[in-house]
Amino acid sequence: MPLSDAAASADPRSIGELRDAGYEPRSVKQEMRANLIARLADERPVFEGIIGFDETVIPAIENAILAGQDLCLLGERGQAKTRLARLLVGLLDEGIPVVAGSELNDDPLAPIGVDALARIEAERDATPVEWLPRDRRYAEKLATPDITIADLIGEVDPVKVAEGRYLSDASTIHYGMIPRTNRGIFTINELPDLAERIQVGLLNILEERDVQVRGYVLRLPLDLFVVASANPEDYTSRGRIITPLKDRLGSQIRTHYPRSIEDEIAIMRQERVRFATDGAPSIEEPAFMLEIVAELTQLARRSPEISQRSGVSVRVSIANLEVLLASALKRAVRLGEPTGAPRVSDLGAMLPTTTGKIELETLGDESPEERVVDRLMTRALYNVFARRVDVDELDEVVDAFASGLVVETGELVPSREYVRWLHETPGLEPVVRSLGVSDSPSSVASAVEFILEGLHLHRRLNKERGVPGGGGRYRA
Repeated sequence: MPLSDAAASADPRSIGELRDAGYEPRSVKQEMRANLIARLADERPVFEGIIGFDETVIPAIENAILAGQDLCLLGERGQAKTRLARLLVGLLDEGIPVVAGSELNDDPLAPIGVDALARIEAERDATPVEWLPRDRRYAEKLATPDITIADLIGEVDPVKVAEGRYLSDASTIHYGMIPRTNRGIFTINELPDLAERIQVGLLNILEERDVQVRGYVLRLPLDLFVVASANPEDYTSRGRIITPLKDRLGSQIRTHYPRSIEDEIAIMRQERVRFATDGAPSIEEPAFMLEIVAELTQLARRSPEISQRSGVSVRVSIANLEVLLASALKRAVRLGEPTGAPRVSDLGAMLPTTTGKIELETLGDESPEERVVDRLMTRALYNVFARRVDVDELDEVVDAFASGLVVETGELVPSREYVRWLHETPGLEPVVRSLGVSDSPSSVASAVEFILEGLHLHRRLNKERGVPGGGGRYRA
């Protein structure tokens, strides 16, 4: 059991002091279970910053922890698997006592390492104790085909052998990452990429609690909470993972991409890179433009032209939002405007960030990635416009174009020109205001471009492309 607040504040520095303080050993799974129960009782969030998993993934993880089971998080790339694993550290105690200098983070009252056992036998209650913080009780490894047993489990140390120790002496082993994470959380990403013989070694240390190095068998009852992650296709593919290891991981939990536009927007706004203002123009984020970015990703996840086996990561949305805001900032700086806002004419900036993160089902000259993404952008804009604007409310605007109005848009057009069109075009201002934009010229310009492009996609206006700055010339 953990120490009381008074005992913990005393910070025992030896085994004798620790025993006098009433400390009792408990496993890492007992520790996480108790801390989870405390959080649930206090109605505190278990996973800060995770969006869209409240009704699906998080309850399953909570059940696994309460049941004392290891986890396998199964999902495509960009589904927060690694972040979930790292956030589990928050369920560990702030600090735990370990035998000072021990390689395996040995519990002072329940040691397993030969070095710790020898030291306790020699020094007994005077054996010094150190306190290990929770952030040093987490280890993570990306599985690759070149990982060796030495990396994960250990290897005979030739230096120790040269000192005169026998190979049968457990002290000759230099431990790998897993034993050194004893009393903590060990995460292995992309588990099926491990070579089969390494998977067998991992199974041995997790199930049989023994280490086999160079034919020498060492009983090692490690205390671990194990989290594995895998792509669903690799995890179920015959021959990619040994069945006993798959059976050893208690709960297989399926992650997923954001299931709503709102969740996608919340994630990309939370995760995008932010910079100090440092005198640069401020950038506004019109809601309809954020919706277009999220809609593009959601459409890509349903497109038959894009490989769904590799997935369309939420990083697509994040990267697209970042370059869209960057494009708006660049225009505001060039035009000397105090604020900026992304426009429809900026959507082309998302081509490099989208094509770099998707895989087509078939590669060929008939449908290059840029053309596929461009079609998805057009569809995303059409869908968002249809949800937000009633085309029939723009009849006066269409009539104004029929009477000879011509508008040329693009990144080189100052925001004040859009404000002028807003005031001079009958029926345009009420629809712009209905989009919820601010009164800043940059936001008004963004809304006007959105409306004009929406009318074009609904075949109410013609658009001539090839205008400098990525815009177009709209006319009846």
